[in-house]
Amino acid sequence: MLELTYRCPLKCPWCSNPVNAAPGHGSELSTDEWKQVLRQGRELGALQLGFTGGEPMLRDDLEELVEEANRLGYYTNLITSGVGLSEARLVALKQAGLKQIQLSIQSSDRDLTDALVGAKVFDLKLKVARMIKAHGFPMVLNVPVFRHNVDQTAQVLAMAEDIGVDYLEFANIQYYNWALLNRDELMPTREQLERAERTVNEARQRLGDRMTIYFVIPDYHESRPKACMNGWGSIHLTIAPDGTAMPCQEARSIDGLSFPTVREHGLDWLWNESPTFRKFRGLDWMREPCRSCDEREIDFGGCRCQAFLLTGDACNTDPACAKSPHHDLIAQAVARATDPTRVRMPLIMRTAPQEQPT
Repeated sequence: MLELTYRCPLKCPWCSNPVNAAPGHGSELSTDEWKQVLRQGRELGALQLGFTGGEPMLRDDLEELVEEANRLGYYTNLITSGVGLSEARLVALKQAGLKQIQLSIQSSDRDLTDALVGAKVFDLKLKVARMIKAHGFPMVLNVPVFRHNVDQTAQVLAMAEDIGVDYLEFANIQYYNWALLNRDELMPTREQLERAERTVNEARQRLGDRMTIYFVIPDYHESRPKACMNGWGSIHLTIAPDGTAMPCQEARSIDGLSFPTVREHGLDWLWNESPTFRKFRGLDWMREPCRSCDEREIDFGGCRCQAFLLTGDACNTDPACAKSPHHDLIAQAVARATDPTRVRMPLIMRTAPQEQPT
């Protein structure tokens, strides 16, 4: 995964950009540096590549990078809000060899979408969605799921069917960075999620092969954690805009780890030798109850970033697991967020570091 930039015209309050990420691009890798990363990735055997951000359309060299990735043999995917994706650039990306586009949309309602992202973009997103289909791209429509839109599942399905979406992903948001700041306001109830999943299952039966629908389960409401990245340093590598190499895009939230960059080391060393990638790779790092758990090779102890953010120690069992001695932290968070008597607060919108609330 290449995070080409942290810059973005939207202000989504669940954004995965680090809360202290500078919006400018002075430290972003150059075109030539990104091309070197692409070549080294193929030498390691990487086959699939996602161009993301921030908003990757803000990179003027995106088409050039896609063309190089295609030349090297990658299957390329663009992950975008749609802002900046004009028809001319869409044609250029098609000519450069881009294989797939994942477009995000926040709801089926214009006013809600525009309010949630801090910009009038709903109509633009629908226009871009239809352009993507018109130019023959396999299209993924990504819908982040949270309290404000979870009850619109049926309407979102109808909208996706009208567009002709190939893949629809309802992605219950994970509570890191901006989403963690807004967790109490964003978290839906279990009852809302169960209704949404029933609606999705009914649509799967009705639509059959016409649309593939994913429903990413939220681990705050489950008894077992997600198999995060299929294990730390197992199959996934993220390169941040400044060249920092990470086992996942949230890894820098863990204090005490150093994160070398591609400006200092080649990808081969970063993947195979970096102490950061080796820190939680495999099973040897595990403590009890993970160490003796018969599910340790299924969920790999859950998410290291979530363990750190909630318990202060990345070696702990992910509190999302009911076997974790820290599971009460999850139960308390759910109870607080879904308490019907709690006073609702305004969402904290993503802002530049100097504007961030204290």
